[in-house]
Amino acid sequence: MLTVVKIGGKILEDAQAQKEFCTQFAQIPSPKILIHGGGRTATTIAEKLGVETQMIEGRRVTSTEMLEVAVMVYAGLTNKSIVANLQALKCQAIGLCGADLDLIRAEKRPTEATNYGWVGDVKKVNAQALQSLLNLGSTPVIAPLTHDGKGQLLNTNADTIASEIASSLTDYEEVRLIFVFEKKGVLENIEDENSYFETLSYAQYQAQKQAGSIHEGMIPKLDNGFATLQKGVKEVIIGQLPKDNDIEKMIGTRLELSV
Repeated sequence: MLTVVKIGGKILEDAQAQKEFCTQFAQIPSPKILIHGGGRTATTIAEKLGVETQMIEGRRVTSTEMLEVAVMVYAGLTNKSIVANLQALKCQAIGLCGADLDLIRAEKRPTEATNYGWVGDVKKVNAQALQSLLNLGSTPVIAPLTHDGKGQLLNTNADTIASEIASSLTDYEEVRLIFVFEKKGVLENIEDENSYFETLSYAQYQAQKQAGSIHEGMIPKLDNGFATLQKGVKEVIIGQLPKDNDIEKMIGTRLELSV
């Protein structure tokens, strides 16, 4: 089974936490793909460079200056740090973004309603190229940047990229999608770390969302996760990798389309 893992949040910011994650990830049986974020680091670097960070309803506005920062941080500092950590663990990682090998084509998000700047919505994933890398024994590590095929790089949500990549590869083999972050799973009560759902159906999700009990930052992950299940991904889990590296024992919330 192919395992697609998306990582973000505080795990990426702390050097020791990142190394611990890479140790766990490297021991996942191949084939595997890692997609990473890096938004908080980009914000920190932007501040140091005097570039203003703008957010609209929790979503980053990507100005020309912010896009330059995103490329430096996502495809540079963050991506290559992860690759170096994995290589130290004898995991043959290769760092990429959506422009490499024409992996991910996107188009700039329309600006009629809200102008998010250089933000791209995924239109096509080059699944054949990814599968070729996997067949060579490589582990792709993909930064959240795409391109429009006309020379323009675009900032694209890492959760969406992970979901699109996982869905695109279902024609080749069974796929498992894992969203890894610092919490144990999808929390029913944001104040209680242990209140995570072990399983969450689509109907339950809609009810919890309507009741306002699911944190707004989790909604895009869940929307993407359920969408991938509908497209043929076998399993979607949100949570933490287990210390013994047995994915079957992973702590987290498993999504289900029906009860």
